[in-house]
Amino acid sequence: MIGGWIIALLVMLVVIWFSTKYPWWQPSVDLSYPRILMYHMVREHIPGARFNGLRVKPAAFERQLKWLVENGWRFRFLSEVVDDPDLDEKTVVITFDDGYADNFHTVLPLLEKHDARATLFLVEQRFDNDWAVKKKAHHSGGELMREPKLSDQQVRQMLDSGRFEIGGHSITHADFSKLSSQEKLLELSQSRRSLMDTFDTPVDSYAYTFGIYDAEDKALVEQLGYHCAVTTEEGVSENLEAERYTLKRVKVAGKKDFLRFRLSLRLGLLRALR
Repeated sequence: MIGGWIIALLVMLVVIWFSTKYPWWQPSVDLSYPRILMYHMVREHIPGARFNGLRVKPAAFERQLKWLVENGWRFRFLSEVVDDPDLDEKTVVITFDDGYADNFHTVLPLLEKHDARATLFLVEQRFDNDWAVKKKAHHSGGELMREPKLSDQQVRQMLDSGRFEIGGHSITHADFSKLSSQEKLLELSQSRRSLMDTFDTPVDSYAYTFGIYDAEDKALVEQLGYHCAVTTEEGVSENLEAERYTLKRVKVAGKKDFLRFRLSLRLGLLRALR
């Protein structure tokens, strides 16, 4: 009798733990709203590194792509989604921030293999740039600065493949909370103009660096001709027109397991998983 109560208690505790860690019971976000996924790198983790959360392992990324295809998700560029009044259900937009070389070496072949596409938010001055310290001074180990970055030629090949479009991500990956109005204008306008001139391609979308922005930044992005902008706020935007310059994204972290990935596609965000 006592043993039965112990087993029942253990089962209840496991169910409570699982339901807290994986909140399957939460209501789904309607599938008519597109999911915008946020990635940075697709590469193996570095033992003991600070930023492994930005590194999704190649096998995990391919598993995610395969699952999306098998479950009827349709890949679109961000530029295609915002102004489309007749989006299909299960529309997914894959985005990559910053411009790491693995986006060419690893991501591009996998996108081609699974007939997928992605939007790349490219920092103009991405070489020898330790932008991690611009937000937090103690992140001064140079880990992200040492990560190989995309060359212009690689970006051209990515665009020519038809699997990528590019968006703006400032000149220097600056912390906009520390900039003057004139400095913000320069970061936003010069980076867009430079990307369009260098790669002879439209640059219609923007990603706020570090996810930091205010009303002035939003107004400048719109004023300079960007059609939309993404944040790092977790979730799914349910009114694309109203949220055109503050679009939410679903973070795909290197430490998020596959079940969490699937749940995040359904729910939009999983704050309980932090």
